[in-house]
This record gives sequence, C-alpha cells and structure tokens, in this order.
Amino acid sequence: MSPRHPSRRTRLPIRATAALAASLACAAALAHGFRVGDIAIGHPFATPSLAGTSNGAAYFTSLENTGAVADRLVRASTPAAARVELHTMAVDAQGVMRMREIDAIALAPKAKLLTRSGSGVHLMLMDLKAPLKEGDSFPMTLQFERAGAVEVKVVVGRPKPAGAAPEGHTH
Repeated sequence: MSPRHPSRRTRLPIRATAALAASLACAAALAHGFRVGDIAIGHPFATPSLAGTSNGAAYFTSLENTGAVADRLVRASTPAAARVELHTMAVDAQGVMRMREIDAIALAPKAKLLTRSGSGVHLMLMDLKAPLKEGDSFPMTLQFERAGAVEVKVVVGRPKPAGAAPEGHTH
C-alpha cells in the first residue's frame, strides 16, 4: 500500500488516539485547580449571565486551607467586570433568599469550603464588560490575607444537578 493512503487498520488507531487526546484535553480543562500558599482553589467557574443583566456570579468547587493558620479571601478582581464583590446567600426565617456583601470569606485551618450556585458564599461580578457565555473563560485575581495573590482561570458553564458530576466537580 502507498504511504499516502493508510490502510483501514492504521486509520482506526489514529482516530482512537485523536479521540483519547481530545477527551483528556476536555477533562483537564474542566477539572482545573490552583494553589497559593496553604490555599487550594478547586475549579473556579462562573454561570452564564442572564440576558439583559450586567452582573454575574463566580464559584469554586472548593476553597481549602491545608495549613495550621486561618486565612481569608479579602478581595478579587477581573478584567471581565468593573468590580467583584464577596457575597453570602442564605434563607431567612420567612423562607426568603437573602444575599449580602461581606468583607471576607474566612477559611479556618484544615477547613474546606464548598461553594455552589444558590447558596453559601460566592463572588458577584458587577458591571460585566460582556455577557458570560458557556465555554468562555476569563482570568481572576484572588487576594488572600496570609497566602497572598493568585491569578486563576474561571470557566463559564452551567452547574449540573447534584449527583450528576464526579465528586468535587459541580458542572
């Protein structure tokens, strides 16, 4: 056979290898994490912004303080928005969801904080420069009181229902 026309046996392994490489690249893109000092930041992600809105929200599958001393996330910034606010969300005694800005997100020693859409702490992206679209990504700088600053990559995607993703992965 001519080298220009590989046999069927040769093409199948090439296709399988290409498919494996593509799936590994996708898995690596979806399960990304960062570290600064004793802080491990699991998979920063944002939800797609709603049509007609200028704000968005960002989360982490986890924020973990692996050290013996408490730390706090004190601020965040991104070129994707005019400002980033640290927020908490909780249901009040009347069953109404309330969101409010907070000064910092505390991380006790050896503690792991899981964040998700609809409850707990999150980052509000105020005055977005452009809508957040599924599949996009943008940089965000996180400033911790003790560990310092780290730039992370935030991936835009829709969260999956509980139990639909592997452990530690929310979308």
